[in-house]
Amino acid sequence: MSSDIDPNESEASGPDEPTEAPTEVVDGIVDESVDGDPAEAAPAAATDGSDGATVEMTEEAVVALIAERDEYLEALQRLKAEFANARRRSDEQASSQRQQAAADLVGRLLPVLDSAAAALNQGVEEVRPLSEALLEVLNSQGLAELDPVGEPFDPEQHEAVMFESGEGEQVVIETMRLGYVWNDRVLRAAMVKVRG
Repeated sequence: MSSDIDPNESEASGPDEPTEAPTEVVDGIVDESVDGDPAEAAPAAATDGSDGATVEMTEEAVVALIAERDEYLEALQRLKAEFANARRRSDEQASSQRQQAAADLVGRLLPVLDSAAAALNQGVEEVRPLSEALLEVLNSQGLAELDPVGEPFDPEQHEAVMFESGEGEQVVIETMRLGYVWNDRVLRAAMVKVRG
């Protein structure tokens, strides 16, 4: 006796057992993937049985997503601005530190310039090429001498060590020791004699 068994029929699911289609829930909406007529899947998409609730919920979700996107965009713009400001401050600080280090180095070289000037005043001409070469390099980097003879006395640039009485405003009449300015900053005040 032969039994009529369809080889395509699954042994696990009998004729009385319905097969379940896979389901997925996204933002409160049930999505059932159904093989066959798409009209059968449409009613399952609405959570309360009416199409209006599904549309309304989707609009709310879109509004929420747009608001969340705007928050992230605003946060990103703030972070970009903060990063740009931090980079600018870091660059300014690095530049300031380089200028300070250069000013410190030049400050240490001032006694060498003073010694060369004193030697030249004593007639030792052998130091002139070295003194001029050193001054040329430092001047090209922003060093300027302060020799204020004939200028009005300025306590921010001049250090008065001798006074001579006279009429009118105080004027520098002699420079006892040169002063130096490094990139518009007084590195050492000129030591001067003042009349006034």
